[in-house]
Amino acid sequence: MPLAVYILGLSVFALGTSEFMLSGLLPPIADDMNVSIPQAGLLISAFAIGMVVGAPLLAVATLRLPRRTTLIALISVFGLGQVAGALAPTYEVLFASRVVSALACAGFWAVGAAVAIAMVPVNQRARAMAVMIGGLSIANVLGVPMGAFLGEHLGWRSAFWAVGVASAVALVGVVTRIPHIPLPERKPELRRELAIYRDRQVWLAVVITALAAGGVFCAFSYLAPVLTDVAGLDSGWVPWILGLFGVGALIGTTIGGRVADAHLFGVLLSGITASTVFLAALALFASSQVAVVALAFLLGLSAFYTAPALNARMFNVAGAAPTLAGATTTAAFNLGNTAGPWLGGTVIDADFGFAATAWAGAGMLVVALAAVAVSLRLQRGGDGPSRSRLIAKSGAGASDGAGAAAGEGRSVRTGSAGADRTGSAHPDRTESARPGRPAEVEAADCATGGTS
Repeated sequence: MPLAVYILGLSVFALGTSEFMLSGLLPPIADDMNVSIPQAGLLISAFAIGMVVGAPLLAVATLRLPRRTTLIALISVFGLGQVAGALAPTYEVLFASRVVSALACAGFWAVGAAVAIAMVPVNQRARAMAVMIGGLSIANVLGVPMGAFLGEHLGWRSAFWAVGVASAVALVGVVTRIPHIPLPERKPELRRELAIYRDRQVWLAVVITALAAGGVFCAFSYLAPVLTDVAGLDSGWVPWILGLFGVGALIGTTIGGRVADAHLFGVLLSGITASTVFLAALALFASSQVAVVALAFLLGLSAFYTAPALNARMFNVAGAAPTLAGATTTAAFNLGNTAGPWLGGTVIDADFGFAATAWAGAGMLVVALAAVAVSLRLQRGGDGPSRSRLIAKSGAGASDGAGAAAGEGRSVRTGSAGADRTGSAHPDRTESARPGRPAEVEAADCATGGTS
């Protein structure tokens, strides 16, 4: 992996810490702001809404801007959003700061993912995304528990200050280590990229990603009150158990990133099924301290084991528009991150209890499994990603205009053509690695190189 991919993963650590840390800070925020825990949980949804809106909006707005400059601007705005949150005098100001931070976070994810994908061979896309997602995993191992620890001992505002400092460190890394990437001769065309949305496999990927994320977040967002109010654990245990979730996430990301490139649908089916089982078990055994601790680890493992495959799937079916593919994936994840906490809060407000959020999450995952089955059936029936890929060839002189970009892309993706020719046509394999499709692979390479 190029060093720049790891720098992006480091930056995602700061982004992920801010996104997830509220799961351990809801009780003190609710007390300080004089709101209920479900209302405090809406701050998680606020961040997710900002990500949903911000990902496609900023992807379009920055489509022709230099990638490095865009990343620098977005991580700077994100850091300022954390400072605003730390100083927020009211719930409304805190809510607004979360939305602004999320907009910047979404843009960084969309642009950063496209840059990471462009730097590796097509048969290592899931591994490249695993490095970025690994930043989220480490955020769960270190950042989220540290945020809960700071919230417990120094007040919840200190956690926001800490993320602001981490954002400054990430900014230094982006400025000093991400190279200037010149724009290609042929500028990316919005109309050509938007054409990916005519593909039903793209929309299925959106549905699968949103439901998979939402099902896990429905329960994870309220894990702190489940641990303290249902399982009867002392609040001091919350940071450690959130850290255990993060350890599982880190292990799951590592395994999923290595397996998904060869068995994408296998990872999707097995990972989502495992998460469904673990959520059902959490609902049944929420009062058992031992069970809750073990299931927190297993849920982190299964959820993040699936994440690289969810990301890679979108880039495979929307390879002609990698920037919008990254933005669409980000938006899909956060549609789930919006719907999940909302559904969990609705369940709690209906007096079903904190543990019932796990049942609601499991229900979302069952629907996600059905969507995976439909997508796999269409894939076996010949509705693969080739139609999306061919969009890159539309228009006169497309291949000529993107030639320089494609050459630039290959200079950092040595051996990608060979990787394409060694893949398998089995539908459980990564779709982008099929043999016998040189024209489509060329089109995808042109598009990816152009975006970087």
